[in-house]
Amino acid sequence: MNSSEQTAQPSPWSSVFLKPGDTIERILAERPRRGVLLLGSVGLMSGSVSQLLGFGIQNHAFDWRIVVALVVACAIGGIVSLYIAACVLKYCGRMLGGRTSATDLRTVVAWGMTPGILGLVIAVALAVVASVASRAGEPAPAWIFSLLQTNILTCGIWSVIGFAKMLARVEGFGFWRTATACILGGILTLVLSLSIAVGIRTVLFQPFSTPSHAMNPTLLVGDNFFVSKFSYGYTHYSIPLSPHWFSGRIFGTDPARGDVVVFRVPKDDSVDYIKRVVGLPGDRIQVKQGVLTINGTAVKREPMADFVGDGSCGENAAAAVKRWRETLPNGVSYETLDCVENGLYDNTRIFEVPAGQFFALGDNRDNSTDSRLATFGTIPFDNLVGRARMIFLSVAPASGEAPSVARPERLGQMIR
Repeated sequence: MNSSEQTAQPSPWSSVFLKPGDTIERILAERPRRGVLLLGSVGLMSGSVSQLLGFGIQNHAFDWRIVVALVVACAIGGIVSLYIAACVLKYCGRMLGGRTSATDLRTVVAWGMTPGILGLVIAVALAVVASVASRAGEPAPAWIFSLLQTNILTCGIWSVIGFAKMLARVEGFGFWRTATACILGGILTLVLSLSIAVGIRTVLFQPFSTPSHAMNPTLLVGDNFFVSKFSYGYTHYSIPLSPHWFSGRIFGTDPARGDVVVFRVPKDDSVDYIKRVVGLPGDRIQVKQGVLTINGTAVKREPMADFVGDGSCGENAAAAVKRWRETLPNGVSYETLDCVENGLYDNTRIFEVPAGQFFALGDNRDNSTDSRLATFGTIPFDNLVGRARMIFLSVAPASGEAPSVARPERLGQMIR
């Protein structure tokens, strides 16, 4: 091929959509690895990000900070998925007589997803239109969401067809072997990805959401946060569905006073609760006139500006609630709310925390079911699931005629 013929070759970006087989041959011959990781991560994350943008359009949660965070997270996941998919396809290809390397298959997967990138560009444009409409005081038109869903479906099908044509060309497969490789590869990739996700959820971090106002103002309804599973070691509650495969705690470490923890209570271990540990084994805990006392000493409490919003005390969103800054003996400081003067739980008996158990309170003291109630009790060490660490998404739920809205200022906030 002479130089004039090479110059006449169309760009792979223009030919990949209609001639994927010819395009992938030329790419592998000329520049098989250039930009593959970037292309693959963007392509593989395009469907997820498009769906998330659709969520933002429907729920008025579109905000550039949230979108950027989700794009970064999906990009990292896309790169990991790219390597997993290439290894699985190599294994499946060998079983069916193929001989393509994992490096070339990564290129095939990356370039096969290019229609998804086009779909992502369209989705971003629709999200911007919806955002502009919302700022003008009007809800986003319904046709925008319908068009977004159509765009996701169309580009997804287009990507699958293009990828299959590329795989068939590089492996030299016919229709049936290509279909078998794609189906088997898809199943194995899904199994491996789910296994990795379950492993991360079990050993490292698990996402949770805040269902009630009990931890206001530290955690608001609609906050989604990560819980570190390794902070206190592992029990059978660390495993999805909590099968009773073993008893006790592995690599156990006691929580510190002031930690915000997720746990199960003995009387109903099917429900996850989140509270703040204020009492350690052997402590004597009491609440007197709304003030927490530990071993006979009142915890330091300083008044702050009233907390407004979020219906913390079951009132309207504009209600102001008394707020205090509480500082525990070990120096951990946090905010609490006081909905009612001399409320039901503002004066309690003295609780002696048993060995191997912990006393936990909600930060919204008059609107929290916690260790002050006999039906709740103290928390056994083995019932701890993990420590709440960071908010990764926050969307205020809809209330009455008010739509749900994003709270981007809480994105990435550490829980203390």
